[in-house]
Amino acid sequence: MAARGAADEQQPLLGERGSESGQRDVIETEEHRRSRWRSIRILYLTMFLSSVGFSIVIMSVWPYLQKIDPTADASFLGWIIASYSLGQMVASPLFGLWSNYRPRKEPLVISIFISVAANCLYAYVHVPPSHNKYYMLVARALVGFGAGNVAVVRSYIAGATSLQERTGAMANTSASQALGFILGPVFQTCFALIGEKGVTWQAIDLQVNMYTAPVLLGALLGVVNIVLIFAVLRDHQVDDLGRQCKSVNFEEANPDEVHDAQGSIDQVAVITTNILFFIILFIFALFETIATPLTMDMYAWTREQAVLYNGIILAALGVEAVIVFMGIKILSKRAGERALLLGGLVVVFIGFFILLPWGSQFPKIQWEDLHNNSISDAPAAERAPYLWTLPAGNSSEGPTGCPVRQSWCLSTPVIHLAQFLVAAVLIGMGYPACNVMSYTLYSKILGPKPQGVYMGWLTASGSGARILGPVFVSQMYTYCGPRWSFSLVCAIILLTVVLLGAVYRRLIPFSVRHGRVQEET
Repeated sequence: MAARGAADEQQPLLGERGSESGQRDVIETEEHRRSRWRSIRILYLTMFLSSVGFSIVIMSVWPYLQKIDPTADASFLGWIIASYSLGQMVASPLFGLWSNYRPRKEPLVISIFISVAANCLYAYVHVPPSHNKYYMLVARALVGFGAGNVAVVRSYIAGATSLQERTGAMANTSASQALGFILGPVFQTCFALIGEKGVTWQAIDLQVNMYTAPVLLGALLGVVNIVLIFAVLRDHQVDDLGRQCKSVNFEEANPDEVHDAQGSIDQVAVITTNILFFIILFIFALFETIATPLTMDMYAWTREQAVLYNGIILAALGVEAVIVFMGIKILSKRAGERALLLGGLVVVFIGFFILLPWGSQFPKIQWEDLHNNSISDAPAAERAPYLWTLPAGNSSEGPTGCPVRQSWCLSTPVIHLAQFLVAAVLIGMGYPACNVMSYTLYSKILGPKPQGVYMGWLTASGSGARILGPVFVSQMYTYCGPRWSFSLVCAIILLTVVLLGAVYRRLIPFSVRHGRVQEET
């Protein structure tokens, strides 16, 4: 079945119910088509703003936390970062269930309102006389709770598109999300010009500075999003062929044109796709987490250099992801979703395999840690491969290199910068393909039935992966080093490929499984 891509947005869908003259009936009017795609595009914006809400403060959370509450340490920062995913994990199934039985405007507006309120709370966490870090924790958890509307967005788009339109729409959704992750830190950088002091609005005790201005912008954009949802969004539901189905909030449906979904969902395919999605996000969250400590250990970068260079690398990967999302819409017409998912996993595997340490050159060791270590008593010829001495006048930057307390630093070869960059490009290419193909396959497996709860569980599994991935890799990397960490990741990916191969034939659209649509070749 050839996909029409963007052409689906330019002409009405035609049914196969022909009259005696052989003409086909138009089963979607131009007005209905325009309303449907206006609603879908509003949800692209919602997805974009949701990801901006996460990324717009991610670079400034730590210095802001230190400013408002000196008792907070790095471990508490981890809880604050994880609270977003925890909130999203809890909220996604709830909002998904809500959207199955009520107009989707309701969970969308309420979730965005929660995010707006949470951003306002974040701007005021400096006001309480004590326990400020806990107020920040609550604020970020509530922002994540509001971001649970991702399940509603994806279930709406899945239900409002035909099989031919689905892959392109899901790719656009993921591209909107990726663009939000890219532009969020850019907005934060622009607001850095305001400075820490900024200006204070005494009447309402509001400080507008480099830390609060981004969340206030996020709150304003949330209000605009709510207005657009009220003004533009309409509930639409079509089946896999594009025929109009009964929708909670679409009263114009003609009973003669309503087609109720019948048939059971393949639960094995559903569970497997959730597992695949969890592993995909787990692996990428692991890579995001390890990038900064890995580059500091391997290349003796300072904290400032690591933040700057890795920020540039992640921004470049975000641009690469948008390009991949756009390219997928073309490739999926030829290769199909399952093949692209498998190919994405293979590319990610190659990326992590390249990251494995090779050779005989070792990373530089932090000189400060050598004072009480036995290696400092070794002959100079034996110490040479390990020692790192800071240039004169730069001691204020602190020690650089691989900490000797990580015993693997003395026996693990260095990962060269070229290795890291090539691996990053490959992982940044494979991950977006796996991400959007997982969502697309999942929505097609579920078919025209309400997908809110199912999409909620898929989003929750992704949130769980973003919580567990950093915890896993931080412990594994610290005690075992990159060789064992990345070897284990390679093994996980190979097992994932085996799992995908075992259920490959079951990952087919609902309508294909029940014989209503012929499978693409």
